[in-house]
Amino acid sequence: METLVKFFSGIDPVVAALIATTFTWLVTAAGAALVFFFKTMHRAWLDAMLGFTGGVMVAASFWSLLNPSIEMSEKMYPSMPWMPAAVGFLMGALFLFVLDKKLPHLHINFKEEEKEGVKTQLHKTVLLVLAITLHNIPEGLAVGVLFGAAATGMDGATITGAIALAIGIGIQNFPEGFAVAMPLRRAGASRMKSFWYGQLSAIVEPIAGVIGAVAVIYMQPILPFALAFAAGAMIFVVVEEVIPETQRDKYTDLAVLGFIGGFLVMMVLDVALG
Repeated sequence: METLVKFFSGIDPVVAALIATTFTWLVTAAGAALVFFFKTMHRAWLDAMLGFTGGVMVAASFWSLLNPSIEMSEKMYPSMPWMPAAVGFLMGALFLFVLDKKLPHLHINFKEEEKEGVKTQLHKTVLLVLAITLHNIPEGLAVGVLFGAAATGMDGATITGAIALAIGIGIQNFPEGFAVAMPLRRAGASRMKSFWYGQLSAIVEPIAGVIGAVAVIYMQPILPFALAFAAGAMIFVVVEEVIPETQRDKYTDLAVLGFIGGFLVMMVLDVALG
């Protein structure tokens, strides 16, 4: 871990954010690559993995994003330390709300007639990828914002914390990549096509990571708002997308256990490393 901290501390924070989010993208690709070895996956595993993803995102939203936002606000806005976190959290949720209403997409366990967003004739495969792409925007943004915040030396944001967040997001991206690619394979897509679309869903993370890092470095007063913004976006995704996807079959208890496991993993990572 010390080697990683020294490495990321010695490079430009935007480059650091790009490297970290490229890592999370590659882990997604590794998960999607499992379609070369398996053609089907039991629904119980899928629900448990999606639950794990939700748990990581919720834990990261508090320990990696909201908590640092509040700590910064206590010094930057002493009269209203709650305000940046509250405003940023609300704006992040509203941002994803608008994207959810406008971007055509289809959640993993939903039927094609249940697609959301504006009406479109796009193929079901494309709609599935768009759904996970929507999911990955706040993840990349969160990693980038935290690396940018750590570079400014603000209280509550550290390189180790940013690395911990990237590792946590990467861990949950592995089953996520599999969860995207496998339904495509089961629906009749080739192994290569299933893999391609599975990894493609996370390519937005490096883009969002760089945008987040650049924004907070050059506009430091928005730091606590940006951290809370990423948290609000992530919580919206969990409540609107991840949890409903795990509650449509008989394996809801496994999904809950997966959620608890993901929450614990991210909490331990952030507290131990951050």
